[in-house]
Amino acid sequence: MLMPSIFAENLFDEFFGDMDRQMRRMDRRLYGKNAAREMKTDVHEHEDHYEVDIDLPGFTKDEITLELENGYLTVTAAKGLDKDETGDKGKLIRQERYTGTLQRSFYVGDQITREEISAKLEHGVLMICLPRKDEKKLPEKQTILIE
Repeated sequence: MLMPSIFAENLFDEFFGDMDRQMRRMDRRLYGKNAAREMKTDVHEHEDHYEVDIDLPGFTKDEITLELENGYLTVTAAKGLDKDETGDKGKLIRQERYTGTLQRSFYVGDQITREEISAKLEHGVLMICLPRKDEKKLPEKQTILIE
């Protein structure tokens, strides 16, 4: 649907004001309009393990945490920038990088322990290796007797 240009970006901007625009931008503070493309993940299945590759460009291993709780593996990447406006690089006149946190969770099962998971960060890609464990298989059909 075409909107007249006199209404700025969207006809409804005039009705909802700045609050609506701010709410839509809250998740984009870390990487601007490209925030939706961050933490892209590939999962590879092997015979004895799963390999999870997560894109985290610009993060160091000190800024990334992995937590395992109730069968969920949570990856958190937090970026903090110095608030110094002057320094070795001179006076800051424009800043497009912000402070923020990215987080993603994966269900890996209750059988996996912290000691069985390994992870390493190379060239902005976090590589996580998870063991493949067979789940206890129940019979497909069970009949329950009525007394």
